[in-house]
Amino acid sequence: MEDYYESHKGQVEWQDGDYTVTRTTVWSGPGCHDGCGVLYYTKGGKLEKVEGDPDCAYNQGTLCMRCLEMPEAVNNPRRPTRPLKRVGERGENKWEGITWDEAYDIIEAKVRSIWDEYAPESIACMIGTGRANCWQVPYLCYSAFGSPNFCLGFLSGESCFQPRSAAMASMNGDFLIADCSQQFEKRYDTENTEWRVPEIIVNWGCNAVASNSDNFYGGWIVDCMQRGTKLITVDPSLTWLAARSEVWLRLRPGTDGALALAMLNVIIEEDLWDHDFVENWCYGFDELAERVKEWTPERSAEICWVEADTIRAAARRYAEAKPAAIQWGLPIDQAVMGIPTAQAINALWAITGNTDVPGGNIIIRNAFDQNVSYNYGYNNLPAEVQAKRIGAEYPLMSKAGFSSTAHSDSILQAIETGEPYPIRMLWLTSTNPIANMASDAPRVFRAVKTVDFVVVNDLFLTPTAVAFADIFLPAAMSPERDMQRVWWVPLRGMKKVVQYAEAKSDDTVVTELGKRLHPENFPWDDDKGWTDNILRTETPGYDGGYDDLCNRDVWVYPDFEYRKHEKGLLRPDGQPGFNTPTGRVELYNSVFSLWGYDPLPDWAEPSCSPYASPELYEEYPFVLTTGARSFEFFHSEHRQPELTSRELHPDPLFEMSAKSAAELGLHEGDWCWLENQRGRCRQKLHVNPSLDDRVVRAEHGWWFPEREAAEPSLYGVFDSNINNLLPQCENGVTGYGAPYKNQLCKVYLCTEENSETLPSLHVTKMGGYSK
Repeated sequence: MEDYYESHKGQVEWQDGDYTVTRTTVWSGPGCHDGCGVLYYTKGGKLEKVEGDPDCAYNQGTLCMRCLEMPEAVNNPRRPTRPLKRVGERGENKWEGITWDEAYDIIEAKVRSIWDEYAPESIACMIGTGRANCWQVPYLCYSAFGSPNFCLGFLSGESCFQPRSAAMASMNGDFLIADCSQQFEKRYDTENTEWRVPEIIVNWGCNAVASNSDNFYGGWIVDCMQRGTKLITVDPSLTWLAARSEVWLRLRPGTDGALALAMLNVIIEEDLWDHDFVENWCYGFDELAERVKEWTPERSAEICWVEADTIRAAARRYAEAKPAAIQWGLPIDQAVMGIPTAQAINALWAITGNTDVPGGNIIIRNAFDQNVSYNYGYNNLPAEVQAKRIGAEYPLMSKAGFSSTAHSDSILQAIETGEPYPIRMLWLTSTNPIANMASDAPRVFRAVKTVDFVVVNDLFLTPTAVAFADIFLPAAMSPERDMQRVWWVPLRGMKKVVQYAEAKSDDTVVTELGKRLHPENFPWDDDKGWTDNILRTETPGYDGGYDDLCNRDVWVYPDFEYRKHEKGLLRPDGQPGFNTPTGRVELYNSVFSLWGYDPLPDWAEPSCSPYASPELYEEYPFVLTTGARSFEFFHSEHRQPELTSRELHPDPLFEMSAKSAAELGLHEGDWCWLENQRGRCRQKLHVNPSLDDRVVRAEHGWWFPEREAAEPSLYGVFDSNINNLLPQCENGVTGYGAPYKNQLCKVYLCTEENSETLPSLHVTKMGGYSK
């Protein structure tokens, strides 16, 4: 087989018998955050097989099952074939097929009526996470609708990478990631690159081999392990990576900040910090040292449920390793103290001298300085319209330009109250909030029902589409798109290889609709033209256009240098230092201080916890953590029963220890109720002997496409929805962070008597939960 791949090395397309083989890149949806190199095998206009491309340095021929089962998703009989117009009441699942022009006519007329009767900002646009639509839909919002209100699909506290991003941007002036050589096309070749194998990788709140999150392919950690890297893992559960770690810190969910502060305490008190880097390149070390004095391992041990000696061992092992890297995940963001926690972890790699060094945490920017993401097209809005962005009162999102997104919780409140102005239209692309992102799904369900006009653009008719959509637009999947994509490195081309019915790409939909509303902002004619425009005008370091990238290069790696702060490569003025007000890594955050926020990392007990709310804990005696990743799913995707993912993982699972299950008289496979003061849902018990007896771990994103679509069922979306138990609009003082990962609950067996009224009926017809 090696001879086969070698014989086609460098070719973009070839024939293999009856198959046309196309070398390109895959990106969700459906899928994950990564953009792996693939070989598509098509025959007769149909995608038959997907292989990992050994010629691609990013994934080196490996793929997860989400790509391997791509033909099952692309050819799935449940996919809508054309645009749909609602003809019954919302939630009845009654539709009429219409043409794209008819759909555009309806949308255009509604947009113009909102412009006339209200204002453009009364339109809000939302997307799902990390998809290949992270610039098209913002551009639609800003440049076609003229609204500043783009955000993720009711994601409370913007708690998906944005808290970590804001902390990194304000402390370093840049983003940092664990260095697993992913920025080099030669990858693990240490003779021809400066890269060094990390001695230690701290895998913090991230089951990377299952999640592949934040454009970080989990297999890279395994590759480093095979080259000698040892692991420290921070996770409530003994994951595959935790089981192979030198130190496993089984912390109480939501206490990551307290753990990080204790590790800083040990490193500073035991003089394990890098004096040269701190003295030359850090600002506020003395203030940080004073802050963490009180955060002894003994204090944090009581909070985190981790032994003090284990905390010391982890801190020493990390600080003494040269080099060492930290790869972190969503649990950092999904706590009210998300930003202070991210500050503390960022301080760990700073004071140990692991900033932008081989095998440490490297400063990374998008390939060839391309900057099209959530902010793309924002400057097409007049300043007075930008100022109307909902949530603009939070300085992190407005004054510093850390994010151009609106504030999801505030948009929900605007829908409910009409303040500061009403939201009359929602555009939802590849987001399924009531199954996934909305932390208080019943509350969001009630709110969105009141919005005048809703467009849903997605791969399948989801619970969100059936519940709310007036117009449904069928979205193209990854093999059905011509486009480019960059998230860090490399720059990648995506080439269309098949067409499913009348499905259209985000690029095509936004271009065609945008040309009707604000043609001056859409000087291209189609998806290829838009890609060409981005490459030629928004990607200054790349010398080429659509054809060059998609039909010749496929993926392109820019040059990379370490220690950029020493070489004047970070600051606009070309001087050495970091792109911060002080020119240093700001352990004491001067920007936060200016705005009246705490400039130093800290931690506070969650509002719903054994210690902050002991009366609730008496009734709900388990700490509930949600959103654990599995190998089969990407959030609420891949639930169609025809998919291998669903065959391998047919039911929603929650986990508790064997001891706790036995005390409650529960057994493996029992359907159980998880309940707290906000609501309840039912999932199937999987005994996890590694969990603390006081912790319950539940899955998210569940719906059942094989069930009745119409209300009250809505594909059973609320029956197993752990977000029935979570609050919305409980954020950190910056507007970032929300407690998805740390709530309380009780667990009891489902019986015929206590299951007479299922949550979907309770929510959709009885107005239940979280009033």
